[in-house]
Amino acid sequence: QLADSGGGTVHAGDSLRLSCAPSQRLFSRSILAWFRQGPGKEREFVALMRWRGGSEFYADSVKGRFTISRDNPRNIGYLQMSGLKPEDTAVYSCAVGSEYTSSLSAYEYWGQGTQVTVVS
Repeated sequence: QLADSGGGTVHAGDSLRLSCAPSQRLFSRSILAWFRQGPGKEREFVALMRWRGGSEFYADSVKGRFTISRDNPRNIGYLQMSGLKPEDTAVYSCAVGSEYTSSLSAYEYWGQGTQVTVVS
């Protein structure tokens, strides 16, 4: 349903871009979001936007460092991460849903997750 990719191991301060490619039938869903789950932590909201553009919303912990976007012609979503910190280490997953919310329970479709590790 969703294929997310782009994770890796980087140093603090580096940048990384994650990608999310939904299958054809998910295009009708309107909200693209990213969540993450750090080691020993619960999954938490990172960012969301309306798939057709606009209304970007971020968690306070990533505001000003991460940017959510999408390439409509290619139907790919992105999470550009800059100024990465060790505390950003987590498995990042994209999600698609119909409701504009940061609540993970509202999202119906999930990627398999991609590991991001930030070393100091």
